Amino acid sequence: MNLIAHPELLELLAASHALGTLRGGARRRFEALAREQAPVRAAALVWQGRLAGMTELQTSIAPDPAVWTRIRNMIDAEQSALAIERQRDAANARADSEPRQGGWLRSLTLWRGATAAGALATVLAVAVGLNLRDQLHNAPAVQYVAVLSDDKDAASMLVTFDPKKKQLVLQRVGGFNEGNDKSLQLWALPPGGAPRSLGVLDNAPGLRLAASESDVHAVPALAITLEAKGGVPPGSGPKGPVLFKGALIEKTI
Repeated sequence: MNLIAHPELLELLAASHALGTLRGGARRRFEALAREQAPVRAAALVWQGRLAGMTELQTSIAPDPAVWTRIRNMIDAEQSALAIERQRDAANARADSEPRQGGWLRSLTLWRGATAAGALATVLAVAVGLNLRDQLHNAPAVQYVAVLSDDKDAASMLVTFDPKKKQLVLQRVGGFNEGNDKSLQLWALPPGGAPRSLGVLDNAPGLRLAASESDVHAVPALAITLEAKGGVPPGSGPKGPVLFKGALIEKTI
């Protein structure tokens, strides 16, 4: 299925992937698509950023002791099932003429493991007060998104534009550190025109820059350069090397 043609489904899958409730083959297929398609990768990073922000703001809550007891019971049940499977496989190996039951039991064991993992994810989601549908409904509007990567195609910066708040939201997803004597500067790369500065970045993991839609409309790509502390003077073009760049994708809200 072409997820890009189904934005609502893409958002649900990206949110489930970030939460950890997308598992097994579905998770592997989604991650494969994210490696191949920039819009899918961008959606995954957007939701990882949203949930990471929630955990930073959420007050720590100690789960009820009964929660840990249920988790411990699930883990014990999983280990017992694995032990039974090993014993059954050993018995079947000694009796090749008898029908093997290992495959069915293995499937049952995997199902139990998935159930335990799902229950754990549900417990964690409830503990932080997270409701996926509410998040989809209340999430900031994202009209433009870009994943800026280095020359080795490693994602380093996630950039989104929120038309409601008229701001660019940047989130570092790599480990690059420009140092205290340098600054990163964000540039729009309009077709057939000179690069246009969108702002100088500080070294915070997340940053918001005031912007209007005209700053990003019809801009096919963004880039980040390494400049002297404070960036280049207004009206000047980039002086330093291009560290990260990527296509700016317009999304349907």
